[in-house]
Amino acid sequence: MIRDRTWGSRLTDIGLLVILIAITLSCVLPIWYTLALSLSSNSAAASGQVWLWPVGFNLNAYAQILKDGQFFGSFWISVQRVVLGAALNFVVVLLMAYPLSRSSRQFRARGPLMWILVFCMLFNGGLIPLYLTVKELGMLNSIWALVLVGGAQTLVFNVILTVNFFRNLPKELDEAALVDGAGPWYSLIKIYLPLAVPVLATITLFSIVYHWNEFLYGLIFMTREQYYPLQTYIQQMVVSVDPATMSEDQYRRLSELSNRTLDAAKIFVAMLPVMIVYPFLQRYFIHGITLGSVKE
Repeated sequence: MIRDRTWGSRLTDIGLLVILIAITLSCVLPIWYTLALSLSSNSAAASGQVWLWPVGFNLNAYAQILKDGQFFGSFWISVQRVVLGAALNFVVVLLMAYPLSRSSRQFRARGPLMWILVFCMLFNGGLIPLYLTVKELGMLNSIWALVLVGGAQTLVFNVILTVNFFRNLPKELDEAALVDGAGPWYSLIKIYLPLAVPVLATITLFSIVYHWNEFLYGLIFMTREQYYPLQTYIQQMVVSVDPATMSEDQYRRLSELSNRTLDAAKIFVAMLPVMIVYPFLQRYFIHGITLGSVKE
């Protein structure tokens, strides 16, 4: 019986290993394929010859993206947007979620405020009123139009996620803090903030991904190309090619490209910063920090 259990345990481990390898490949292969496609020639990409290795290796797609100096300006705008948006999201979510996670006896306005947040998440005034509001506030061609409007889109979801995390923390934490004479600010900074690192890291990652990938508000609120964030600039460069203003060298470069190679290069450039940031936040997703926070 012991031998059978040992073999059964080994078979289970092998089966789980195979499943994990399959899941890993399903995540890695699309990224690898996108990179291989972006480095392939026009004819190979158009004829479907590319799979796991570039065919007709060249960097023309990336040269098409990087040749204009505006690319680096747009990259810097996107970096500013991500840093400001993630920092603002972190502070606002934390300051909203903590009081909303208290009981009705501790914070009487909790119920009405939660209903207002949920209503704002489900309904909005539309794109035209949003544009008119931003225009009246004088934020056209401003980085704050991207940061504030974009951050508001994901704010409510992040607040609800953090509120639920705070509510699942042991109630004994509040009782112990009250007995020790701790006020709300002390409890938030010294007790709840360290315990909320996993959920705050998660919502920060959500905010980073959103601000980096979003391009529509750049088209709406920016009237000059020099104010475009990176994704808006790449989108405009791909869809707005004017043959009348192209030089002979630009025609030659464009002839060596295909929509597939250029789109693949755009996708890979867009997801590369997120792939770099994710490993620094990933460890917070797998640690149960609240374990052992309350001693019996």
